Amino acid sequence: MKEDFIHFLWKYKLFTPGQLMTTKGQTLEIVQTGSGNQHAGPDFSAAQLKIDGTLWAGNVEIHVNSSDWFRHGHQDDDAYGNIILHVVMNHDKEITDKSDNEVPVFEVKKYFDAALFYKYEQIINSRAWIPCEKFLQEADNFIVVNWLNRLLVERLENKTGEILKFYKYFDNSWEQTFYYFLARNFGFKVNASPFALLAQNTPYKILARHKNDLTQIEALLFGQAGLLNEASFKDAYPSLLKREYDFLRHKYELKPMEGSLWKFGKLRPPNFPTIRIAQFARLIHVSENLFRKITDKTSVKDISSLFHVQCSPYWDNHYRFDKSSEKKDKNLGKAAIENIIINTIVPLKFVYGSESMRPEIKDQAINLITELPAEKNTIINQWIKTGIKPQNAGEGQALLELKKYYCTPKKCLQCAIGHHLVRKKNDG
Repeated sequence: MKEDFIHFLWKYKLFTPGQLMTTKGQTLEIVQTGSGNQHAGPDFSAAQLKIDGTLWAGNVEIHVNSSDWFRHGHQDDDAYGNIILHVVMNHDKEITDKSDNEVPVFEVKKYFDAALFYKYEQIINSRAWIPCEKFLQEADNFIVVNWLNRLLVERLENKTGEILKFYKYFDNSWEQTFYYFLARNFGFKVNASPFALLAQNTPYKILARHKNDLTQIEALLFGQAGLLNEASFKDAYPSLLKREYDFLRHKYELKPMEGSLWKFGKLRPPNFPTIRIAQFARLIHVSENLFRKITDKTSVKDISSLFHVQCSPYWDNHYRFDKSSEKKDKNLGKAAIENIIINTIVPLKFVYGSESMRPEIKDQAINLITELPAEKNTIINQWIKTGIKPQNAGEGQALLELKKYYCTPKKCLQCAIGHHLVRKKNDG
């Protein structure tokens, strides 16, 4: 038995019809269950109850056993001084508050349908990929779609904290913050961390001073990436970049990162970090006020056009320095651009719209992500096997949120789908 189930019973008043009673034989009427508390303190606040006909207002605490009250030290905590009811599954000990007043206890085990708990146990004890997988096809589509819409917003809100942390770190500069997250995304999954380090160690304002010279931008980025550390290069272009970087490094007192941090293994050559850095350099070279342009544009087509960049000519027949290859364009592909829109542009627009109190920009962010197809990854593929196929990238992101924060930790009763399935099966 977990407290989650008792929370569930209390929040939705899922008690069998008839008179409720406290353990002392007092009549109990639930007027308002109160507001659930996600932080420290009592589980529900601002509840209203009638005990033996007298109206009480205050907090409600929930435990599996009454004795958990003392095990958690609530009897000595001022935050639990206004508890008007202790809701438990098993009443094994009388309890008192800090003022030594006895707290009324409601033992729920006599007052709910056992079939409800049986269904809950079937789901919560499942070893399937998601706990409710066995029953998922019985879920009403309306509930699934609405829950995914809510989870998309929740996912964007969850990313807000990290974005604002870096916004503050970068002295409240949206351009620098956008540059950092864009760079991190250019590393995609495998090289996200070294790309983020590269952006932190190479201030955007320095690159902006040299944005009209692609060679100098590449020199700064490849040099800071630790990829120009060879004593000498065979090709003229990397030799030029090395000379440029040596000058700029001393001018700006820069310190390169370790080149060994970059991962090349198991990557297709078009995804090598050298190619991604070259594409990133070109983007900086051809873009001015990129973040402002991003916030002004409202369609996937218009935003995608900003990322149709081509590497410098050297990379037409190279994937790494001094190693020639068959000639091939090294432009950002459609899938890569969509990934950047989903994982960088949409969250940044969402947070920017919130912080600047421009709700229309938040709406633009959500509209953008629903224009795009869902990403392809192992988690999305597994969801499709369960019967839920995301119709767009927004639903895809919502499913990632659902799996990570609800299914894996088995917070089924906090999930609209899990809650619906438990009650649906119980209702027959």
